[in-house]
Amino acid sequence: MKLELRNVTKRFLGIPAVDNVSFEARPGEITGYLGPNGSGKSTTMKMITGLIEPSDGEILFDGQAIRRDLLAFKRRLGYVPEEPYLYSHLSGLEYLVMVGQLRDVETETATARIEGLLRLLGLHSDRHVPMSSYSKGMRQKILLSAALLHNPDLILLDEPFSGLDVATSLVLRSLIEELAARGKVVLFSSHELDTVERVSKHVVILHKGKLVADDSIESLRSLMSLPTLEGIFRQLAVEQDTTQVAADIANLIQA
Repeated sequence: MKLELRNVTKRFLGIPAVDNVSFEARPGEITGYLGPNGSGKSTTMKMITGLIEPSDGEILFDGQAIRRDLLAFKRRLGYVPEEPYLYSHLSGLEYLVMVGQLRDVETETATARIEGLLRLLGLHSDRHVPMSSYSKGMRQKILLSAALLHNPDLILLDEPFSGLDVATSLVLRSLIEELAARGKVVLFSSHELDTVERVSKHVVILHKGKLVADDSIESLRSLMSLPTLEGIFRQLAVEQDTTQVAADIANLIQA
């Protein structure tokens, strides 16, 4: 069981947003998926979820092309998107009940899981409150609960720490590690390089839609003689001299 992208390209108006990308995400390990804004990360995520189709190439899970039976694939997929698209007029409880029904989770099982998730994530006292009044962090917790409710085999996390407090971020980091240890396939995209470095063994880095790294962090450190993932990322995917840009901005506002 693994996620595999084979020569995947996505063009918008003839311009490639993702350009001939191939990599694998395997069970039992966390694959960090990195790149600057506009590098094609979120487009890749949306192709993997089936929300958009590749222009070329193929995406497989467990040896089968996901397009062969997209509905069956989505039953095995849990997805936390970068943008929290929620039915904000519903309460957190109502939303999760709806998700459980859409995922065909048996009612008794869904009820027990929802109750547990709301308590463990500190949302139980607000379960009847409309999500329109939830903070960003509370909405993120609902998205995470919805993604895990049906016990998926493949978990896609696109900026999952957005809006979370420190304590919940630590819980989520441990949870990602625990899910991978239990044999889930986890693909994790984040701008928080320190967190990616702590939890991921394998990283894939995109730059301008092209694959520029696909290896273990340890191998990349050794190969590039750089001690941190941040240094590797700067070398491979950041064109600016960030220190110089920061100095230029400080000089500009003090002039």
